Amino acid sequence: MNAMFIRKRASTTSKVLIGLGRFSKRLGKTVGGKIGAGIVGFGLAHILLGSLAKLRSGMRFR
Repeated sequence: MNAMFIRKRASTTSKVLIGLGRFSKRLGKTVGGKIGAGIVGFGLAHILLGSLAKLRSGMRFR
């Protein structure tokens, strides 16, 4: 391994984002209407961002 790179452990940030998204999505479906649709969109955005964070490479520059 090159000295310029260090391997970081996967953080729980992505799991928290996905969990928040799932909770928001369920809450939005329960509320319904335009407000519920907004909450569902908020939840789906967090699920997407959490998934992207999980896919991100574990290698970082020093």
